[in-house]
Amino acid sequence: DYPTWALEVAPAVIGLAVLAATRRRFPLTPLLYALVLFHCLVLMVGGHYTYALVPLGDSAAELFGWERNNYDKFAHFVQGFVPAMIGRELLIRLAVVPKPAWRNFFIVCFCLAFSALYEIIEWAVAVIAGASSEAFLGTQGYQWDTQTDMALALLGAVVALASLGRCHDRQLQEIPA
Repeated sequence: DYPTWALEVAPAVIGLAVLAATRRRFPLTPLLYALVLFHCLVLMVGGHYTYALVPLGDSAAELFGWERNNYDKFAHFVQGFVPAMIGRELLIRLAVVPKPAWRNFFIVCFCLAFSALYEIIEWAVAVIAGASSEAFLGTQGYQWDTQTDMALALLGAVVALASLGRCHDRQLQEIPA
C-alpha cells in the first residue's frame, strides 16, 4: 500500500535531496556517494516489495534453508554500515573528534542509537496503524526481530569502520580543504 511504501522510501528520498543540495558546497568522497546510492537502492527495493517479500530474500532463504526472508536483516546491517561511513567522513572533515579511537566509539554509538530510534519509530507506526502494521514491521513472527535489527546495525557499523577506513582515508586526502 502507498502509505507503507512512502514510509519505507522516505529516508532514501530525503537522503538524496540532502546530497543534491550540498553537493557543490560539501562534496563527499566517491566511496561515500557509492555507499549512499547502494543504501538508497536497498531501501527502495524493500519499500517496493515490503521487506518480507523481496524476491532476493526469498532466494537466499531457499539457498540457505532459512525459515524467513531475511532481506530486512540485510537492510539493518546496511543501516549501520553506511551511516557509520557518513559519520566518519563528517567527523574527520569537520574535525569534530580528532582521535580515531574516540571517533570510532562515537560513530558506533550513533549508529546504534539511530537504529534504536528507527525501531521506536517502527513501533509507533505499528501502534498507530494497528492491523496494517505487519507490512511495515516485517517481523514475520520472529520474537527477537527488534533486537536482531539493532545488533545487525551495530555489526554493520563496526564492519564498515574496520574494513573501509584505509580506503576512505585515501579518498579523504584527495578532497580539497
